Amino acid sequence: MTRKQKRLSVIAGAMVFLGLATGLAVFALGQKASYFYMPADLAAATLPAGQRIRLGGLVEKGTILRGQGTDVRFAVTDMENSVKVVFNGILPDLFREEQGVITEGKFGADGVFVADSVLAKHDETYMPKEVAESLKARGVWQETTNE
Repeated sequence: MTRKQKRLSVIAGAMVFLGLATGLAVFALGQKASYFYMPADLAAATLPAGQRIRLGGLVEKGTILRGQGTDVRFAVTDMENSVKVVFNGILPDLFREEQGVITEGKFGADGVFVADSVLAKHDETYMPKEVAESLKARGVWQETTNE
């Protein structure tokens, strides 16, 4: 092999390696991607069975039901539609009615959203960005200013 052929083979090998690494990274990220939906968006969406999504909105007033152990049922609303959610785990300390929340999980066979994680606001002025933008776009939520 000449010096030029060796150099080309090293470059070709590096390109193949980088291509494989990029392909594996894209595949891995695609498997973990979860899309964000509001309850009103779900009416128009066609979701494949078992697809992980993020469901965001406000915890609907009067819907929090605690079962045995760490089982909790509640509804997430955007003031147009609401989605029933089941969660088995420890809720954030600041989880309560009429507060912003994002849940991650899948829809069960019965149409109830089975969440495996629940994210709630962390102080008096915070609401998850996706939830706030979507609620503002619908004219349901106005930002309050503390002066």
